[in-house]
Amino acid sequence: MFNKKLFLLLMLQALVICVKAQQRPQYTQYVFNNYLLNPAVSGIENYTDVKLGYRSQWTGLEGAPVTSYFSINAPIGTNFVQGDAAAFPSSGGDYPQSRLYTQDYRASEPHHGIGFTVVSDKAGPITQTNLNATYAYHLGLTEKLNLAVGVAAGVSHINVNTALITLENANDPTINNLQGSQWKPDLGVGIWAYAARYYVGISAQQILPANLYVTTGNTANQSKTVPHFFATAGYKFYISDDVSLMPSALLKFIQPVPTTFDVNLKMSFRDRFWLGGSYRKDDSFAVLAGFNLSSFVNVGYSYDITTSALRTVSNGSHEIVLGILLNNRYKLTSPQHGW
Repeated sequence: MFNKKLFLLLMLQALVICVKAQQRPQYTQYVFNNYLLNPAVSGIENYTDVKLGYRSQWTGLEGAPVTSYFSINAPIGTNFVQGDAAAFPSSGGDYPQSRLYTQDYRASEPHHGIGFTVVSDKAGPITQTNLNATYAYHLGLTEKLNLAVGVAAGVSHINVNTALITLENANDPTINNLQGSQWKPDLGVGIWAYAARYYVGISAQQILPANLYVTTGNTANQSKTVPHFFATAGYKFYISDDVSLMPSALLKFIQPVPTTFDVNLKMSFRDRFWLGGSYRKDDSFAVLAGFNLSSFVNVGYSYDITTSALRTVSNGSHEIVLGILLNNRYKLTSPQHGW
């Protein structure tokens, strides 16, 4: 069995020495909520998009990461909200991903997008909470191609619960002098290009360097947050009028670790339900499924099968996402640009 004390010490060390892993949460269903990774996605849909997510990573391993989040974003702009962006009739028209939709697709009218995210990630004794407001501006580069640029700004709170740490030496100065609760400014940026069938995006999170301190006697050992860079793309193919496939990929650049990637494939049936698979380099395979239950709510679930060394102590990872479509005046049952 994995020793509890050793795990907690390793988690604390990860905070102190600038971990050789990503410092932000990991998601399997990001492809259905790219807004989590790129603020330029703010206001991309023609309704207010609300998401609630929960992820339990490496279940069966005590102290393993648990992530929960809330996100909301919406468009601002009379032309866009009134439907000029997608040219839907007031009655709703065809479902948004039909072939007719892609043939008649027009780039969005210039408009703004705003949003807000709360993400809480707990691993062992360490809890990190990020609160960010987002803003994006969307415009049509051509008749069929849109471009959005966005920014996310807020704060990050890191808390170390020393009560969960048991040491052989109860008077260890590293723990006794630990600054257990800290607030730091947070900033992210992104660019998102999208059309009827494809998207390409690049973004950066945590770009403001922040020092974290653990004081031992008169010595201050500093660890720093590191920027996270993401590049992603996806394309939608039609197998028939009812069935579509969308392959997508995500590249992650996080120093000092090697570049890693995810690849995904989603199959959708009339955008009422979908099945998918995902591979994360040197980490896991995943199966995904979801239902667009109505024009008001949808739900997605994924299960990760661990392939790393943790597979001997982990029962995999579970993630569930609940989506709510507010002010959905065209009664869309599927995201227009979220696929």
